[in-house]
Amino acid sequence: MSPFRVHASLLTLALTAVTMTGPPSLGPSPVQRALERAVTDGRGPGIVAELRHGHARPWFGTAGVADLASGAARRQDEHFRIGSFTKAFVGVVVVRLADEGTLSLDDTLAKWLPGVVEEYFGADSAKIDVRQLLNHTSGLPDALPGQEPPAPLEPGTRFIYSKVNYTLAGMIVEKATGSTLAAEIDRHLAHPLGLTGTYLPEAGDHGVRAPHARHYSKFTEHGEPAEVHDVTEVDQGWAGAAGGMISTTSDLHRFLAALLRGDLLSPAGQKEMFTTVETADWVPGTRYGLGVYSQTLPSGLTLWGGGGYIQGSTTYAMGDRRATHVLVSNLNGDWNDFVGTFEDLYAAAFKR
Repeated sequence: MSPFRVHASLLTLALTAVTMTGPPSLGPSPVQRALERAVTDGRGPGIVAELRHGHARPWFGTAGVADLASGAARRQDEHFRIGSFTKAFVGVVVVRLADEGTLSLDDTLAKWLPGVVEEYFGADSAKIDVRQLLNHTSGLPDALPGQEPPAPLEPGTRFIYSKVNYTLAGMIVEKATGSTLAAEIDRHLAHPLGLTGTYLPEAGDHGVRAPHARHYSKFTEHGEPAEVHDVTEVDQGWAGAAGGMISTTSDLHRFLAALLRGDLLSPAGQKEMFTTVETADWVPGTRYGLGVYSQTLPSGLTLWGGGGYIQGSTTYAMGDRRATHVLVSNLNGDWNDFVGTFEDLYAAAFKR
């Protein structure tokens, strides 16, 4: 199964001025119509979207169902797997540790994890630094459990989106702090921001906290086609720092807005977070930072944030560079054309 493809852009690009399309007083809004399109003709079970415009009251919409058996509607306080948007949380934790002096983005793997990439990939840990893990320029290949990974490239050669990078970054967090990654996410982000629905499950915790939608897949755990089946309680602990977190729409809003506003990092750390690299052979028109990305929509509008694809769940959380307009959405299925679906949704929600 392909990793969810997400993207990033230069911090120095001029901010694109946008406004958010609010729901009209009568009839369905453009965003509601986009939600309906996302689940028509069997494209997905159900979808939620929450939009925030400055300090105005949030707009929330749903389409489809949370449970194919009961037909129950999706709801605003649901928990769901956020897949690769986990990388944004991990990236912030690492940069905050750098701000504190616990580690440096220039530290090599040889300092924190000597011998690990040598053993598994035949790479040189003295040539790979923490920054390269976070922006996917380490040269390490992507790999799922049980896969035979290809040979690594020379570090710094080019962008390769790889879950391995964030697995290693999570291991470095634990080595540097003597704590667990889950505890560090809670210490740096969940607790101070009041993200009561956001967590990295502990080993052996295969479920999703209630309330939640059922998570549905058309793929086996190895990415092979299958009939639609419920994967809500499937063990996805392998995703860990690369994509294992669970959250809610309101929590993701709070986290992304704080990050975009610069509330979470020092000015130097914020600059590091949003300094980006080209994403050649990835999604066109994108650049990647340290766990965050930017995506330029077909309209020319550039948004910032993150997204995630994991078996049974697809998530997007993006906003303008000042966090005045932010949209978070989740689809409780994994067979939708998610890039096209979310481009449609964001085009409906934002305009120049």
